[in-house]
Amino acid sequence: MSLTPVYIVCSPRPMVGKTLLARLLSEFLLLKDGMVSSFDINLKEPSLLEYLPRVTETADVADTYGKMQLMDRLIVNDGIAKVIDLGFHAFDEFFKMIHEIGFLKEAARRGVAPVVLFVADTDRISARSYPMLHEQIPAKTLVTIDNEHVVRGELPRTMTEGPVVRISALPSFLKTYIDRVTFSFTDYLRTERDSSTELHQWIRRNYICFRELELSLLAQKTSP
Repeated sequence: MSLTPVYIVCSPRPMVGKTLLARLLSEFLLLKDGMVSSFDINLKEPSLLEYLPRVTETADVADTYGKMQLMDRLIVNDGIAKVIDLGFHAFDEFFKMIHEIGFLKEAARRGVAPVVLFVADTDRISARSYPMLHEQIPAKTLVTIDNEHVVRGELPRTMTEGPVVRISALPSFLKTYIDRVTFSFTDYLRTERDSSTELHQWIRRNYICFRELELSLLAQKTSP
C-alpha cells in the first residue's frame, strides 16, 4: 500500500523560520508531485496562505469543529502530501488533540505517514516541548530542524537523537529577498541561469535534503 505523508512543521516559539520551512517544503512537493495540500494554522503574519494561496487553506484547532475538519483531511490516504504550518500558539493544543484521538495509530492503519519537523531553538520552552514530542512521536519520524539563522552553534544534545535537517543561514539581503510574498523558490530555480549563485545553491540543497528525508522515512515505514 502506498503511503501519504503528512508533514507537521512546528515550534513552540515564534520567529524561528517555521513558515519559511513550510513554504520550502510545499514548493518542493509541488515541484516533485505536481500537487500538495497545505494548511495554515497561524494567528499572525507571515502566513503560508499569503505565500501559496493556490495550495493552502486555513485551519483552526481552537474548537471541536475545526479540529475534526482538519483531522478528516489529514487522515485520508489520497496520495497528496500534506504540509501543516502549525503556529506556536496552537502547538500544545494540536499535539494534545492528536494524542487524545489516537491519530498516529489511525494514520498507520490507513496508510498515512505523519512526520513532525520540529524547528529547534535553545530556549526553555523548546527544551520542555521536545521531550514531550519525543514521548509521543516515534523517534524516526520526529525530525529536528537546525535552522542556523536561529541556533547559532550546537544543537542541544537531546534534540539530536533522531534525524536532523540543517538549514544554512542566508545573508540578510537574500533573506529579505525571499521574504517577499511574490517570491517562489521553484520559479527562481527555473529562471536563474547562473546555478552557482548562493541562493540557487541554497534552494537546491534544501530540496535535496527534503528528497532524501522523504525517501528514508517512507522506506522505514514500508519495511517489514
